[in-house]
Amino acid sequence: MNNVKVVYATKTGHSRKIAQAIAQKLNVEPMNIKENPQIKEVDLLFIVGGIYGGQSLPELIQFAESLDKDKVGKVALITSCTSKNTPQSLVRTKLLEKGVTVVDDEFICQGNFLFFGLGHPNKSEISNAVEYSKRLL
Repeated sequence: MNNVKVVYATKTGHSRKIAQAIAQKLNVEPMNIKENPQIKEVDLLFIVGGIYGGQSLPELIQFAESLDKDKVGKVALITSCTSKNTPQSLVRTKLLEKGVTVVDDEFICQGNFLFFGLGHPNKSEISNAVEYSKRLL
């Protein structure tokens, strides 16, 4: 795949770390959703985000709603959450409703909040996210 992009939404900085590691390995610049990145044409779009109180950040959901299926080949979701198993369900639903193809297996690693899951995502989990992204190319 020639045209790959990485976007992220973060509240605590964990998604930014994961996105930066993936982007570095793929030789692209990670884009913060808050900066309103314009996705023109992309074969594979990595969307990195966390789960907060059981949900994705509102700006990430809005970003998913704004994507044009004719400009995005497919999307891969990469998620960090304290529970280690909560996917970005609403983001996936919004993408599918728009007709965007979403990779079936979402990468989920442990995040942290307050004292729950301190030290996560760790280097190994970030490395696993990078490996996951490389497998999709």
